[in-house]
Amino acid sequence: MKVRPLLICILLLASLISLPLNVFALSNGLSGGLTGDDDFIAARRAFDKKDIAALSVNLQQLQTEHYILAPYADYWLMLLQLSKSDGYSDNPIDNNNVTTFLEKNNDYPFADRVRGEWLKSLAKRQDWATFFNELPNFKRGDIAVSCYAADGRWQSNDHLTKDIASLEQAKSLWMVATEQPAACNQLFDHMQQAGVLTDADIWARFRLALQANKNTLAKAIIGRIPTIGNAANYQLLDRVTENPSLALSKKLISLKTRYGRELNLYALDRIAQTNSTLALSAYKKMEDAFSNEDQSYFYGRLALQASRRLEHEGLDWYKQSVRLNEKNADKITEHALDKEQLAWYVRDALRQADWQSVLNAVSLMQADQQQESAWRYWKARALKAQQQVYEANKLFIALAKERHYYGWLAQDELGDMLINPPENYKVSDAEVDAISNLPAFSRSEVFQRLDMRWDAKAEWAWATRDFDDKQMLAAAEFANRKQWHDLAIITADKTTTLHDFDLRYPTPYRDLMKSSASNQGIDEAWVYGITRQESRFMHYAKSGVGAAGLMQLMPATAKWIAKRAGWDSYSNNMIRDLDTNIQLGTYYLHYTLDLMGGKALMATAAYNAGPSRAKKWLATQPLEGAIYAETIPFSETRNYVQKVMANAHLYAHRLGLKNISLKQRLGVVPGSVNIVETINQPELLIVKTNEQN
Repeated sequence: MKVRPLLICILLLASLISLPLNVFALSNGLSGGLTGDDDFIAARRAFDKKDIAALSVNLQQLQTEHYILAPYADYWLMLLQLSKSDGYSDNPIDNNNVTTFLEKNNDYPFADRVRGEWLKSLAKRQDWATFFNELPNFKRGDIAVSCYAADGRWQSNDHLTKDIASLEQAKSLWMVATEQPAACNQLFDHMQQAGVLTDADIWARFRLALQANKNTLAKAIIGRIPTIGNAANYQLLDRVTENPSLALSKKLISLKTRYGRELNLYALDRIAQTNSTLALSAYKKMEDAFSNEDQSYFYGRLALQASRRLEHEGLDWYKQSVRLNEKNADKITEHALDKEQLAWYVRDALRQADWQSVLNAVSLMQADQQQESAWRYWKARALKAQQQVYEANKLFIALAKERHYYGWLAQDELGDMLINPPENYKVSDAEVDAISNLPAFSRSEVFQRLDMRWDAKAEWAWATRDFDDKQMLAAAEFANRKQWHDLAIITADKTTTLHDFDLRYPTPYRDLMKSSASNQGIDEAWVYGITRQESRFMHYAKSGVGAAGLMQLMPATAKWIAKRAGWDSYSNNMIRDLDTNIQLGTYYLHYTLDLMGGKALMATAAYNAGPSRAKKWLATQPLEGAIYAETIPFSETRNYVQKVMANAHLYAHRLGLKNISLKQRLGVVPGSVNIVETINQPELLIVKTNEQN
């Protein structure tokens, strides 16, 4: 009986001791309870519903709890308030309230978005003084804000002494193939009224819109020329779009007007998308009606459409386009080959081993495009093939210092030539500790816990935006210790001088990976290379087209693989299980490798875009693997293949496997006549790329 009072005292003492700890945790928003999390999720729902009243209540509760993410609720409330302050509102938001908010939350990634929305609100209210006072603080790219800024400068000038420089600088906002925000329309009106936006500019953008199959936009653009913008002309455009061959054969379109010639060129371009021969035949019947500029434009478009199908005639058509364009060298023309056409000019030349044409095509590029790593590498290869070894090696040496696919290939070209290796840097615990307590990292961790991974990455990117190499590696190590493999890889990839390849190329799940690769008789480094590119080793990953798990399997593909492998108990909810996903993924890699005649390069392309496409991209003659990869028509698959093969190259070293050069790993792909036909492929089930033929 005497023990009971003692027990009560002990329990009471324990509760008193624990009270300050709970209060401390709550005050820092790190309590183990779910109250704050629940209120935060409720606040997010209120924001999604645009319920200002409910969000205000949620915000007050989160602030009372000192919840770590409470400022986000304040941010959502500010966005809703700004959305109601549109220049036509009788009660616009008080500028002082926004200024106070930004000062209080300037160290959050959302601050600049609020600033951007405020700038739009100010522009709508014509409060140009406040707008231009705040504009220098705005760091994000926002086309609407850019349009308001250019137009605001124009409107703020004295009407009698207007400086049109602001309108001239805005030309880049006009010359795009996509629809711009409504905020840009008034700017474009003023540009046209001032004579800055000419009819030639309108026709040029009209072409861009048609090339991008943006017919509604094309009509809006050409509508700026009053004599052209009418219902009859719009209907004619629709008829060409619906059946270009019929429009040409019936001669529905006059060749005597600019609009008619543009529609004829558009019809030819649409035909060329599927049949180069038919397009060229139709063009020859009307060739004399076109100027040299128009003829150059046609051949450039014909070449591009042929290139996308890897037709060898494309190279000659690029050359013809350039020859025709050179006849107009004494005057400015908008019909020169664009960046995409010049890239494919190089690729066509590579497939035909025409190294002089590679050099010619690169020389036509603007300086910024020439500096892209791909074109520096292939220019160096062309110089080497032309026996200009000294000039080639200068390019290779500079490129070999860069840590990416083309850098590794450049190293291979240099062979044993001495190149200073990159410094491999290992961060200390003290360096990790120095950055681990950053508030943004704490917020990122809470977002991870709530499965709000986009917000977690936004906080992470904000926190590391100004880091030097050592800090980047410390942050990557911090993420690695948290098993946030995606953040660790992304962060470690950003260093420029100091590197840690253990962090760039981590090896989680080694037992499962090694066992499955061994069971399937495939290269473990290749499996790691695929997985790093597919999911960054985050097993919950899900793509926009439905691929899931560590190796990003399509559900229908996983089901087909399981059936083929003899799994009787497979169900769709197993796709994210680590062991299951790896086993199915490696089984499919083995299957695809067999289909591709043991060529890992082609199997990688097949894993992303399907086996029949991987075969379709072969040439009739054998191709160097790097050229096959470079000339894959889908940019998504091309980048994927290059990164996977570079990953595998690095992983072989990391895993202590046989280390061969990247060029050797890419190998040589056979000619199309030497590859075995694929039988019973589940083609529609496995394709993961968003691009279409």
